[in-house]
Amino acid sequence: MTAQHYFRAQAYNNAWANHRLLKACAGLSPAELEAPRVSFFPSIIHTLNHILTVDWLYISALEGNCIGSAAFEPEIPFHQLADLEREQRAADRRLIDHCRQLDSESLKQEVRIPRETHVQVETADRILLHLFQHQIHHRGQVHAMLSGTSVKPPQLDEFFPADPAEQALRRQDFAELGFTEALIWS
Repeated sequence: MTAQHYFRAQAYNNAWANHRLLKACAGLSPAELEAPRVSFFPSIIHTLNHILTVDWLYISALEGNCIGSAAFEPEIPFHQLADLEREQRAADRRLIDHCRQLDSESLKQEVRIPRETHVQVETADRILLHLFQHQIHHRGQVHAMLSGTSVKPPQLDEFFPADPAEQALRRQDFAELGFTEALIWS
């Protein structure tokens, strides 16, 4: 597997995990989404918004037009899950599109991220690795918070096993997302 293929598969897996998590969260009432919980961020909706705003920051940087701290203003841009889900899907699509265009040169290109006191310069491959790890980390927090609600946390620790029985388990999600096995693995 090439690095380009690896990052493309990660982008699809990221979108699939976000889809599963947001689908589960759709079963929560607004009060459950906003309820104070024990985690890094104090509620499920706050954590979901953080996942999205960090996506906005890093995806815009990867695209060459970093929005910087504007990504976090306001800190919680969406209080309605349907609005957040729409925007998360759009961000996921942007990340997939970006990763589908990667080649060995673009993975080594410098990415500039304005910070409060300096401009951080990293290569695209390092930004992508950080972004995927960030997403996994905070989805895990939402997963744990869901354990204290009426909604069963979804399976998130999968990475597209080739087994036909495993493929069948994700077929509905893939149909909802417009994904196919061939699209991801070609």
